[in-house]
Amino acid sequence: MALPFARSPYLCRWAAKRLGAVAAEARRGVSFKLEEKTAHSSLALFKGDTGVKYGMVGLEPTQLALNAERFREWAVVLADTAVTSGRHYWEVTVKRSQQFRVGVADVDISRDSCIGVDVRSWVFTYAQRKWHTMLANEKAPIEGIGHPDKVGLLLEYEAQKLSLVDVSRVAVVHTLRTDFRGPVVPAFALWDGELLTHSGLEVPKGL
Repeated sequence: MALPFARSPYLCRWAAKRLGAVAAEARRGVSFKLEEKTAHSSLALFKGDTGVKYGMVGLEPTQLALNAERFREWAVVLADTAVTSGRHYWEVTVKRSQQFRVGVADVDISRDSCIGVDVRSWVFTYAQRKWHTMLANEKAPIEGIGHPDKVGLLLEYEAQKLSLVDVSRVAVVHTLRTDFRGPVVPAFALWDGELLTHSGLEVPKGL
């Protein structure tokens, strides 16, 4: 009769570990890949559709599947998973790019537009060695961050906020006030080099 009680400490430890794993999973942010069918013809996906690289010429439009989801005028690609609630954090490794945009956009943003030029996308842009916020084609400078190897993005849906995070200091550099009215997706644009995304991450402590 004593055996069940003898096992109970082990069962308790197993249960605690299991609950901890479940809690950690619940804290993880959105996990996504890049959606090839949205990618402009100048962009190519790589590393299991988690990275995107720019090509001056790009793919011949005739070689691409015809669909209404593809961006037609600008070098933009969207993620394949939408967000409708919660706090989410992902990172972007920047490789040899001097001109790019990272942020979020409505899932039904016009495919003839570019992220940052309308009121349905919220973007941090890097160009000419400077960072800016960008909304409805209006730019505002961001201080305190140079050209990084990696940046973080923190999306807080209910709080209506999108923040640019300095990964080296684990600190928010700038926060955009948003106006989410429906599902949004991570969004990317670039005109040289490569971007590699890292999703499904826990929100760092202190953010």
